[in-house]
Amino acid sequence: MSEVHDGSLFGPGQPCFGCAPDHPAGFRLRFTREEDDVVTRFLPTERWQGPPSIMHGGLVATLADEIGAWAVILLLEKFGFTAEMQGKLRSPIRTGVEVVGRGRISKPGSRVVGVSVELHQADALAYTGELRFVLLDRRGAERLIGGPLPEAWERFAR
Repeated sequence: MSEVHDGSLFGPGQPCFGCAPDHPAGFRLRFTREEDDVVTRFLPTERWQGPPSIMHGGLVATLADEIGAWAVILLLEKFGFTAEMQGKLRSPIRTGVEVVGRGRISKPGSRVVGVSVELHQADALAYTGELRFVLLDRRGAERLIGGPLPEAWERFAR
């Protein structure tokens, strides 16, 4: 079995909506590495719906973004900041049905990395996305977040 990762990798009390294990309203996603993919399983509930029984589209994009970010973290051991997202909803993401999300590096780079993301539900492809992440050194990351880089993040700054 693969090692499971979540926001606790970055120390206690992380604020991330997508992966913090104790975020009061967040997804609390956990990730594993399967060869060249990063994988998560997620059960959307009514808490995250837009129309009845359908996950809100903006939150689907949030899910895809988080998978892309973790692909950079686990596959490249770097921290990337989202620069661009393009996605296509191929079918509605239903509440109450598990989603399997996969991310992989589609375009390696030294400063900008491309990541492909897929969401599958009920064995059908429901979403595809292409994201670009900028890899920042410590100084650039601190400028972006407006303060010092948390100590647990330092090893991921290139």
